[in-house]
Amino acid sequence: MHANKNTHVRYLILFLLFVVTTINYADRATISIAGSSIQKDLGVTPVTLGFIFSAFGWAYVAAQIPGGWLLDRYGSKRVYAFSIFTWSAFTILQGFVGFLPVATAVMALFTLRFLVGMAEAPSFPGNARIVAAWFPTQERGTASAIFNSAQYFATVLFTPLMGWIVHSMGWEHVFMVMGVLGVLFSLVWLKLIHNPKDHPMMGQAEYDLIRNNGGVVDMDQVGKKSGGPQWGYIRQLLSSRMMVGIYLGQYCINGITYFFLTWFPVYLVQERGMTILKAGFVASLPAICGFIGGVLGGVISDWLLRRGHSLTFSRKLPIVCGLALSTSMVVCNYVQLDWLVVGLMALAFFGKGVGALGWAVMADTAPKQIAGISGGLFNMFGNIASITTPIVIGYLISATGSFKWALVFVGANALVAVLSYLFIVGPIRRVQLHDADGQPVVDSQPVQA
Repeated sequence: MHANKNTHVRYLILFLLFVVTTINYADRATISIAGSSIQKDLGVTPVTLGFIFSAFGWAYVAAQIPGGWLLDRYGSKRVYAFSIFTWSAFTILQGFVGFLPVATAVMALFTLRFLVGMAEAPSFPGNARIVAAWFPTQERGTASAIFNSAQYFATVLFTPLMGWIVHSMGWEHVFMVMGVLGVLFSLVWLKLIHNPKDHPMMGQAEYDLIRNNGGVVDMDQVGKKSGGPQWGYIRQLLSSRMMVGIYLGQYCINGITYFFLTWFPVYLVQERGMTILKAGFVASLPAICGFIGGVLGGVISDWLLRRGHSLTFSRKLPIVCGLALSTSMVVCNYVQLDWLVVGLMALAFFGKGVGALGWAVMADTAPKQIAGISGGLFNMFGNIASITTPIVIGYLISATGSFKWALVFVGANALVAVLSYLFIVGPIRRVQLHDADGQPVVDSQPVQA
């Protein structure tokens, strides 16, 4: 550690989180861009395609608590690097399923999407742990919003590229290109990610700033004392009304996300009659607005904190207003002009971006002793939507022959999230764990909220 050097290493760490989350979401979105071509080549129904879309979510949800425990036990650097490498390898393999007989290809694609979901499980809990360790409380909303906004940036950057690859070379090549990119980044991650205290570029002044203003700089040292998942602690989280409200809100927010990640390009092709090449570019426009809204939500929240407002007000105001705005997508059912549909979707995605502060709330509330498991539990409940949303929409399309009720379903998710934060969550504060005797669990470093 440099004694007198004025450093800003935390911004490098945030940049790496942004890049890895961009790759993460691009790898999730590959299947949506390839979806129409896969449906045509393999002859699958909308319901079957919905199940293929959902395969990622089944494993991602099931692996959240084990993934969080691995992070708490072995630290963010090694577990996350292995995660990046593994999900990227499974992404590459998806590019080869087209060489299999049709029935086998569908099963292989489902299985590989399932394995990608399992491998990606530690990613967002890892992001939340790293932000909690590296950022003071009053910068945490912006930092969390920036890494979370990478999901929109992934769509902006890669959706047109992936649409062009599908159009020019075939859907198989999308998986190969994105998988190789992830494998290469896993090596960069191992080189540049360290704990705050151990980072060779860190200055003492920056370390003190982080440590003295709420950064949980010893998180990995605390975590390595844990021998396994703390089931008593998990029960305490599940019995907290605040956490239950946060979990419900995240489920609904992810319901909106997974509509855009799975069915939205198909909606543009099948309901609006666009080519896959045009749909790839058009799908990126709402994502640009989502990216702007995502960063803006965190900036507004931290600005409110610095102005002296409570943590509860500063986090809830952008969440409630943003998600209320995202219900505007339902109006697409009543307009015919394509540019107006795209504009309404852009407005909805902007609002969803502003309101997507769940990971900042998570960094504010997670007990440091189980930050990985806590983030995993939060992500597990949130990503149940990655299973239900594609399947429900698939059935709605199959039953009605259109996307009208699908858009109503997605808009309803936004409304329920608003109600959850208004009436269930209550005051936002860090959860205090208790031992078997009912005594507060403490350790050497106080955690500030």
